Amino acid sequence: MNPPDLRPDLARARISDDSLLGRREGQPTIGMVSLGCPKALVDSERILTRLRAEGYAISPDYKGADAVIVNTCGFLDSAKAESLDAIGEALRENGKVLVTGCLGAEPEYITGAHPKVLAVTGPHQYEAVLDAVHAAVPPQPDPFIDLLPASGVSLTPRHYSYLKISEGCNHKCKFCIIPDMRGRLVSRPAHAIVREAEKLVQAGVRELLVISQDTSAYGLDLRHATDRGHRAHITDLARDLGSLGAWVRLHYVYPYPHVRDLIPLMAEGLVLPYLDIPFQHAHPDVLRRMARPAAAARTLDEIAAWRAICPDITLRSTFIVGYPGETEAEFQTLLDWLDEAQLDRVGAFQYENVKGARANDLPDHVPAEVKQDRFDRFMEKAQAISEARLAAKVGTRLEVIVDSVDDQGATCRTKADAPEIDGNLFIDEGFDTLSPGDIVTVTVDEAGEYDLWGRL
Repeated sequence: MNPPDLRPDLARARISDDSLLGRREGQPTIGMVSLGCPKALVDSERILTRLRAEGYAISPDYKGADAVIVNTCGFLDSAKAESLDAIGEALRENGKVLVTGCLGAEPEYITGAHPKVLAVTGPHQYEAVLDAVHAAVPPQPDPFIDLLPASGVSLTPRHYSYLKISEGCNHKCKFCIIPDMRGRLVSRPAHAIVREAEKLVQAGVRELLVISQDTSAYGLDLRHATDRGHRAHITDLARDLGSLGAWVRLHYVYPYPHVRDLIPLMAEGLVLPYLDIPFQHAHPDVLRRMARPAAAARTLDEIAAWRAICPDITLRSTFIVGYPGETEAEFQTLLDWLDEAQLDRVGAFQYENVKGARANDLPDHVPAEVKQDRFDRFMEKAQAISEARLAAKVGTRLEVIVDSVDDQGATCRTKADAPEIDGNLFIDEGFDTLSPGDIVTVTVDEAGEYDLWGRL
């Protein structure tokens, strides 16, 4: 599980399911450190599932592994540094390390810092990763017990799972190198996504978190074709997934006009009333310098229309402060826009140069101390909005999903909260009968800046 106190792009997923850790004598064993966003976590799960099918055991620590795979993040320079640190730690603790993931698109960068790594592969190069593992730790499968795993390896708790619907991105934002690392949009067939979702729900998953680089664009490369009764379009896919009986949460949704067609599904209860939309900024000139659609005013109109259809909708977004050329007036426009938009969940990053990004060459880079000041002011504004919107929920009844239970209480999430990203709802009395994955109704008693407290 990713530690909840870390950003997803800095978190390390580790195996926590004891049923996966049993090892027969002589069985080759692989460890995995998974950095990066949930999309990378899905890649890690796929790699481990393939290795399990080939007869490998999975180790929860360095000492029990014959080799370690480090799935890296390369989106920001700070994330690259985190990845290099993780590779160095694995080399010190184990010695046999294979590197994959987004930073693997720059093999010389990795081998320059750590020449002793056994192999480097890029993002979603599953066959190359398997070949590298075979070379480092040859498989020794027992065909009677190893080649038919009951289900895929999961790096998340059993009651929720990430569901990747596409890979790559067709945008050319100047601050981003994801299209260079992961390529252009490649959508999975809708019937394959629905089949995977059905298996997850049958295995006990209560919440499906739909992810991709650009969820709104799903199926565009397939020309929204229908195959085996399922159309490759985000609206149709959301409707199909919503029919399975689990919570369906949509992440990374760009505000294209057709997004408004998703809102009635939320009002009907088929999909959670939650949109994760990367607005990035509000001033049209900054958006143009980012090479993003400069339509902040129309975005406010869209938000108003969404809330008119589904008043309970939760809107979360991330923003970049201190982008090259950002003036104080442009930043103030962003603060004013936040006041008007009243987004429920907001995060921000201070702009960083990323090797290969076109934004590096823009003039008028903002000094570090100015970026920090704007970040602090932005988060103060966002925190005040969050606190006020949560305070309005005191006294209401909400459905929550239980994530964990200990002797202090139950940690839950409302429909407005994605795991490890948003807030929590805590139950500190009468929780003895609760178990992870339960969905129960609570009355909200208290609100903080980001979290809620309630009772059954």
